[in-house]
Amino acid sequence: MSRLTQFAAGIAVAALAALPLAAQASDPTDIIDYRKHVMKTLGEQTAMMNAMLQKKVPDENFAVHAQVLAIAASTALMAFKENVEGGEAKPDVWAKWPDFEKRMKELAANTAELATVAKAGGAAAAAPKMAGALTCRGCHETYRLQKK
Repeated sequence: MSRLTQFAAGIAVAALAALPLAAQASDPTDIIDYRKHVMKTLGEQTAMMNAMLQKKVPDENFAVHAQVLAIAASTALMAFKENVEGGEAKPDVWAKWPDFEKRMKELAANTAELATVAKAGGAAAAAPKMAGALTCRGCHETYRLQKK
């Protein structure tokens, strides 16, 4: 991994690690914005990784994106901890918290495993695990409002 890639990964990890501090805000708008940023990070990393698997862009940084994805997934549950309705989250997130929490923990575990496989074997080794690691659709159907 090049120094630039390591530096970029370090910056991304540091930025994601600092995000939980933002969730301690008392303004509901700040909490909703924090959630949006975490979820957007998940989506962006997934999109980049899919572009690599489709050979649209070089895949040499696949493992770095997988690591950032896993870190973001590990922070996602905390982004919903406070019961602040709004944004794209349905009230069911908090009404059915045990199920939501279980799904988010599974996402974190699955993406951590994906990152481990990607680090050891690159994009080719991780490709078969992508669909199983990213169980976003079922959760979005249940807990996310339809985009307009």
